[in-house]
Amino acid sequence: MKCLTNGFKVTDNQMSPNIAILQQSGNSMIMKTSLVNTVWFSEKRKNLLLLLNEGERDIEQIKKSLNVTTRSIMPQIKTLKNENLIKQEEEDFSLTVIGKIIVKNMLPFIETSRIVEENKDFWTSRNFDAIPAHLFSRIRYIGHYFLIEPDINHMFELPREFVDNIPKSKTITTFVSYLHPEFISLYLKAAESGTDISLFLSEPALEKIRKEYLEQFTELIEMENTTIFLCKENPKIPMITVTDWFCYICLFNGEERYDHRDIISFDDSSLKWCHDLFDYYRNNSKKLYQIKELE
Repeated sequence: MKCLTNGFKVTDNQMSPNIAILQQSGNSMIMKTSLVNTVWFSEKRKNLLLLLNEGERDIEQIKKSLNVTTRSIMPQIKTLKNENLIKQEEEDFSLTVIGKIIVKNMLPFIETSRIVEENKDFWTSRNFDAIPAHLFSRIRYIGHYFLIEPDINHMFELPREFVDNIPKSKTITTFVSYLHPEFISLYLKAAESGTDISLFLSEPALEKIRKEYLEQFTELIEMENTTIFLCKENPKIPMITVTDWFCYICLFNGEERYDHRDIISFDDSSLKWCHDLFDYYRNNSKKLYQIKELE
């Protein structure tokens, strides 16, 4: 019998490749597979834990929130009580300390799974090289999003969802390597209306500007409310934009081609995630102060 300092006990014959091992202060804490089964192998138990994470509930509130009957939910309550994940005080049920720890660690997996499962084909076919590991592991913070599919009749136009929301924004931060013909004029118009703009460019995008859009870009870079950066590295991403109220993310597919499938999100957590990404890009960028630097 192996006894652990936190009170868990696990016999040698209970161990399997499925066990979860947590490291703390150099000691291994081993969670039995049965606890994993308790949490994940029942939708009712999982949903009940998530519900109680919001606060204590009595049986009638549980039945109403989960749309279940007393007969179907009571065995699940009993199982969770036996595993010391929930407790009952008079008529109310709540999470135990261990239950709170379990749910806290469940949520990132559930949120990440939801994001991927909503559009699995999209996420499994993207190139994520431009996103650093510490942010990729927090991809769940994109939150609730809409997948923008390409319209064959408007394939080579800027997406309407992007164009319509840019003028509503008070601040705009954008990285772009795939420079659309309408891009500079759209941002110039936003800057003229008083919007604060931070624009990050890849070397290929800057070269395209030199050759095709220098006059318009000269107006943009000379505005006081516009800041231009040149990325020292060339992130493999067509465009990413975050404003004060939405973010728009374009990713290359696995073949490093832009297939015009994008996502847009209005969640606060997605805006924070994008701002953190730009903090990373800013640390690897050079600020351009005058038009001579483009020549």
